[in-house]
Amino acid sequence: MDLNEFIDRGRPRWQRLSKLLDRIEREGLKSLTIEEAREFGRLYRAASSDLLWARGRSASAELVESLNDLVARGYAQTYPGQRPRLREVSVFYRSGFPRLVRAEWKAVVAAYALFLGGGLFGYVAMQLDPASAIFLVPGDHQSLDPDKRVSQEAQGSEGHSANEQTAFASFLFTHNIQVAFLAFALGLTLGIGTAILLFVNGIFLGALAVAYESKGHTAWFWAWILPHGVPEISAICLAGAAGLILGRAMVAPGSRSRADALRFEARLAVRLVLGTLPIFVVAGIIEGTISQIHEPHLPSVVKLAFAGTMAVLLALYLLRSGREDPEAPRLTEAHVS
Repeated sequence: MDLNEFIDRGRPRWQRLSKLLDRIEREGLKSLTIEEAREFGRLYRAASSDLLWARGRSASAELVESLNDLVARGYAQTYPGQRPRLREVSVFYRSGFPRLVRAEWKAVVAAYALFLGGGLFGYVAMQLDPASAIFLVPGDHQSLDPDKRVSQEAQGSEGHSANEQTAFASFLFTHNIQVAFLAFALGLTLGIGTAILLFVNGIFLGALAVAYESKGHTAWFWAWILPHGVPEISAICLAGAAGLILGRAMVAPGSRSRADALRFEARLAVRLVLGTLPIFVVAGIIEGTISQIHEPHLPSVVKLAFAGTMAVLLALYLLRSGREDPEAPRLTEAHVS
């Protein structure tokens, strides 16, 4: 059986299962008659088999995700009390999340492009007109003199206690999570709000870089920003990609209604956001510790080498993890939807 025949045969079953699930999600399983409950069980098992068939034959990502969505919804109604086990959560972060990032690479690339585009805009604008700092540099940095900041940090880097570093890391983690969820939620503005947030945050970074570069502190600045910035900016861009996915559902729902498209895309987007949580944890820890230790206590070249290592490890994780993991579908089909 070829793929077109498979889709033609399966589509009526999938549509019927989707209608039953819509009803169950609104009114509960008790709303079904005995015959409908039996039909639901048959359709759910058939959809599970169809998903395995589609995965095994490298069907399109849209078809696989559509079937995955049906199976996940069916599982949630069939086993409503079952929670993800530690092993299954581990499988998601080890394999399911990187696979999702690769499947949604267009949204991810768009999010990075918006952030980097904003950074380039801020950098060039500050080079052409330093007076624009009042508009481009973040407010809490406008009153700080880079020379004074570098001097103070050189004298006080060793003065941060373990408790202060822990508290600072906790604050940064919470703040960054808020930014990420805002980038995600703004996807409901047709993705426009998400795009603006990413671009503006990029502007802040580019403009701030020029402020330090103009005083001869380029290496110091990037040694301060990049150790935590590599995972932090990546996580924010991934959350932004989730927001763009929501916007995509509203702008281009395809053959589905906007409500159905948004519901489907929202499941993907939520998984993408949840996948960033460990990355934010790592970024918060680094920002509260290594990033706050400066010359002469920790050479800039060491911090930049650390940032480069983080970039390589993160790239390997997102681009390579899960390619050969047979356990990955177990979580994405059932528990993280």
